[in-house]
Amino acid sequence: MSALVNSASTLIENLQETVKSGLPIAQGNPIGAAEFDASRFAVGFTNNLDEIREAQRLRYQVFTEDMGAQLKTRLPGIDEDIFDAWCDHLIVRDRETDEVVGTYRVLTPERAKQLGCYYAESEFFINRLDRLRPNMVELGRSCVHADYRQGGVIMLLWSALAQYMQHRGYHYLIGCVSVSMRDGGHQAASLYRQLANKYMAAAEYHVFPKHPVPLAKLDCGIEIDPPPLVKGYLRIGAQICGDPAWDPDFNTADFLMLFNMAQMNRRYAKHFGLA
Repeated sequence: MSALVNSASTLIENLQETVKSGLPIAQGNPIGAAEFDASRFAVGFTNNLDEIREAQRLRYQVFTEDMGAQLKTRLPGIDEDIFDAWCDHLIVRDRETDEVVGTYRVLTPERAKQLGCYYAESEFFINRLDRLRPNMVELGRSCVHADYRQGGVIMLLWSALAQYMQHRGYHYLIGCVSVSMRDGGHQAASLYRQLANKYMAAAEYHVFPKHPVPLAKLDCGIEIDPPPLVKGYLRIGAQICGDPAWDPDFNTADFLMLFNMAQMNRRYAKHFGLA
């Protein structure tokens, strides 16, 4: 596998301990946390087109089947857009099945400058983040195969991302997290109300949606448990940067989240091999 780095022994030990320790775990996966063996997986960045295509197929599967997205695709069964060619692609491969089971794409500040924008700028006005741009990496297209959502695979991805950030000397991460609006947006509005009380970034980092979710017209009083990915980001130390945007292609409410590496939860820093 071109440019795919095998999991180091320390990473394997950290991830096995992480899964045991009760850090964020998704629900409903046939591979239970107690059964997770990190040595079964290879994780790393790839620039190989065939491997990127595998990641894009996984993205299409997850986004269309799990989220009900109506994607306009150039190639059947492939989730691809203009940003892919400018991103570094992180994948997790199951050695036993030889399948790509998890992926992220990463847009560096240098590549974003060459391209002319971050993906987030298609949904938000992010002028207040301008001073962060030289050290701001954008994460996107996060997904894990439905059979691997008990926490181990996403932690492998996060650990690799944390080491990537440290090695490259980047300080800030941004990325959109999506909440389904199949119910008309009431759960997304309720989640926003819950998060805004405790996890809102300072006003100097607020962004503004180009297509706002109509929060004032929705029921914001539903008590809901944040999705596992959102919960995990919050536990690491990320914050939301303002009101969510409506993504019509995915029919989701997208929250832009900001994370300062210097504020990483120390427990996570240890598990990611950074402390």
